[in-house]
Amino acid sequence: MVLVMRCSPLSPPVPMRDGVSASCVVLPSAGGGTLLDFLVQRLPVVSRAEWLKRMQAGEVVDGHGRAVSALRPFEPGLRLYYYRSLPSEPRLPFEETVLYRDEHLLVADKPHFMPVIPTGRYLHHTLLVRLKRRLVLDELSPLHRIDRDTAGLVLFSVQRATRGLYQGLFRDRQMTKHYEAVAPWRDDVPFPREHRSRLEESPQFFRMHEVPGEPNSWTRMELLEVAGAWARYRLSPITGKRHQLRVHMAALGLPLRNDAFYPEVNDPPEGDFSRPLQLLAQSLEFTDPLTGELRRFESARSLLPLV
Repeated sequence: MVLVMRCSPLSPPVPMRDGVSASCVVLPSAGGGTLLDFLVQRLPVVSRAEWLKRMQAGEVVDGHGRAVSALRPFEPGLRLYYYRSLPSEPRLPFEETVLYRDEHLLVADKPHFMPVIPTGRYLHHTLLVRLKRRLVLDELSPLHRIDRDTAGLVLFSVQRATRGLYQGLFRDRQMTKHYEAVAPWRDDVPFPREHRSRLEESPQFFRMHEVPGEPNSWTRMELLEVAGAWARYRLSPITGKRHQLRVHMAALGLPLRNDAFYPEVNDPPEGDFSRPLQLLAQSLEFTDPLTGELRRFESARSLLPLV
């Protein structure tokens, strides 16, 4: 089976358009037919008629920025650039906030329900695209991600030249992250505690679950406040597995308030924003690898009252 290769991080030959940077694929070393045949086969989510329309409009270009024709023969190693588009996209009645920006970093405070990057039904109403469009930052890129359902801090790299230094903070566990969460209170589950387990994808591809084996996820947990049946917790992930905090709390019998995925799937209908997940990326702290300065950022958002 021949796989499509992703482009290496080079500057695309076409400009950002309405906050959306061009996507790119590299033709593999083996193949045949036309460029249109290749795109239809490898990216079938876009119909043949739509690819043809885009190519006729000059919206698919090569590595030199030249429009390619639908009948141009397959060329191994050729880079193709195109703009992703959606026929329709749900609108989000929320706004992100920029808490900090310099020539290297940007810190955004994300509302609930907003994806960080384009995915599924969302493109223009994602945090990344909205910031790129609003601030005209072509090289803006998230250094980490939080769930669409989670609110709070997201750290971005502003320029490619220094991105690796800041990515290393996450890779080497030199980034301190604290979350706040609201979940049930049980007097038989003592806090503070540490939760370690092995997380893998469940048969439902968008969910994770705990399985036997060597732990690959680790969360420190503290109890902050109790009010009746509910409590507020501080969750500090040491690792960064997908849905880690949600799965770890559900495994303790303390699923996060308004969690639509754990312990069972109960996804609200499109446009229903009445039950935000009670999880907030509350703070980030790290030593800046460029300046040696200790940096700390805190979200201005808050979760719902316990009662």
